[in-house]
Amino acid sequence: MSQTSTRNSAAERRGARAAAAAPDSSGVFTHRQILTILGGLVLGMFLAALDQTVVSTAIRTIADDLRGYDLQAWATTAFLITSTISTPLYGKLSDLYGRRPFYLFGIGVFVLGSLACAFAQSMYQLAAFRAIQGIGAGGLMSLALAIIGDIVPPRERSRYQGMFMAVFGTSSVLGPVIGGFLAGQSSILGLAGWRWIFFINVPLGALAFAVVWRVLHLPHTRRDHRIDWPGAVALIICLVPLLIVAEQGRIWGWSSGRALLCYAIGAIGFVLFILAERAYRDDALLPLRLFKNRSFSIGSTSSIVLGAGMFGGILLLPQYLQVVHGSSPTVAGLQMIPLVAGIMVGAMGSGITISKTGKYKIFPLVGVVFIVTALVSMSFVVDAHTSIWSLVPFMVLLGLGLGFNFQPVILAVQNAVSPREMGVATSSVTFFRQMGGTIGVAAFLSILFTQLGTEIPQQIGKVLSNPAAAQQAQQLQQAGASSVLADTSGIQAYPLLVEPFKVGFSNAIDLVFLVAAAVVAIGFFVLLFLPEVPLRNQSGIQAQQAAEAAEDDTPAEEAAIAIGEAAPTSVAPVVAPTDTPDVAPRARHARRPRRRGGRHEAAGDAPTGLASIPADHLMDVMDVAGRPHD
Repeated sequence: MSQTSTRNSAAERRGARAAAAAPDSSGVFTHRQILTILGGLVLGMFLAALDQTVVSTAIRTIADDLRGYDLQAWATTAFLITSTISTPLYGKLSDLYGRRPFYLFGIGVFVLGSLACAFAQSMYQLAAFRAIQGIGAGGLMSLALAIIGDIVPPRERSRYQGMFMAVFGTSSVLGPVIGGFLAGQSSILGLAGWRWIFFINVPLGALAFAVVWRVLHLPHTRRDHRIDWPGAVALIICLVPLLIVAEQGRIWGWSSGRALLCYAIGAIGFVLFILAERAYRDDALLPLRLFKNRSFSIGSTSSIVLGAGMFGGILLLPQYLQVVHGSSPTVAGLQMIPLVAGIMVGAMGSGITISKTGKYKIFPLVGVVFIVTALVSMSFVVDAHTSIWSLVPFMVLLGLGLGFNFQPVILAVQNAVSPREMGVATSSVTFFRQMGGTIGVAAFLSILFTQLGTEIPQQIGKVLSNPAAAQQAQQLQQAGASSVLADTSGIQAYPLLVEPFKVGFSNAIDLVFLVAAAVVAIGFFVLLFLPEVPLRNQSGIQAQQAAEAAEDDTPAEEAAIAIGEAAPTSVAPVVAPTDTPDVAPRARHARRPRRRGGRHEAAGDAPTGLASIPADHLMDVMDVAGRPHD
């Protein structure tokens, strides 16, 4: 009897916690509820963001300890492949079955993968376990943005999304510091220091899991649809070889046999993916009709371009600081604080302004101008003897541009699509940005190393009149000139060649800054076509509830009102007289107040023409109302 009462009381407590964390009957969350949910989402995102920067700092130490220096790139590639491929899968499945289980699944898989990485005994094992980590990480970013879209109206959303940028900025500083410190410890509690890089994810992940489990209770109506497994398999066939060649192409050669094979397999996979998406239509992993929505198509295209330019630009600064200024990864991370500060100010400032004005298009355009200005300026300022302090204004400007760009584009896409497709739309933009970043990093590193092969010999040739320098140059040639490109610290063994090496590296990176600026500038012309759709005053959950009410057996007039409120506009539905002389139904509806924009108003008549639409077609009207007309 006591056991039964204990179980009942425990169930009651769980039910009370869920009720306290759930929205009210109109789908509105309180500010306190939003901040509590945001805490769990931020922890999950911090896991993925911190892990990438920490591991990249320590990967050389890890590879040496596991005797797999030549295999270290595969640990990064495996994580990249699985995290990129899983991103659109999380978005689609969460639209069908709810966000909470998949976000918890992502955290759990990430933690398990981290624990396995900590006990890896070879680089092959580490690569396999990093792939498991990537499966979990793929949902932590896109689902967090989708969940915010569910609980916060677009008009207020950018204020909260700006906090996510703060997470990434903080991780970019803390990652190298933590990674450098732990990798530098020979042993901690009897285990190699680098293994604690993965152990620290366990308590952080457990805390994130507990918070999300406790506070994230989103209403969701499960919809039975076909699962687009052919599309998922085709996407894997398309992306895996392309991501592999993006990571390994510089080593293999972009026109080598292995690279050409990857291109061919990727092209076949792309064709199969398009065919699968056409066959599955609305049930597709990425419904092709979304590209008819101008906000979605422009947002996706700009994400590819800006992802390539932005991530490529961010990669180059630490390279310059470490190679030319001799900064350790830890010190280079601290020297990037001005960039991080700019990102935070740009993200938070644009978020607050958008919530007040409802205008978002100006920010990505201004952000592109800032990024291009910063990259072009650095291409002229950076040389072998440039002071760190002289770079600070340009790092801040670059950070402001990045902060202005990340969230408004996602906000525009979320605001323009049907609430039922919030997950797939958000994850698609994130996916395209990741693909752009991968392509950009591969392309810019290829340009950098190609240019180094010309610039460094040219600069060394200028000092060969010095016999001692000529002798050291001969020794470097015998040892293999490519050795100093694989490990730039090796140039210290040839003191008279250090200066020419730094000058050559600076000249090469100047060119890459210019190329990155040109790529980002393309994004400006793409974003000019981004439509400025009025931001909804309803969250995704509120809009879905309005849509579901429209599908119920309610009078067509009430359904039309719900549709009008779910549309991305703050203008009240148009009131028009009905064709019937009977005013009694109208009086009844006028007496019942309705919620709109946080206020109670009397309901008017249905918009002209909507009252005659059959109930089973009202959802189609809802989809049109939720998107801009193109």
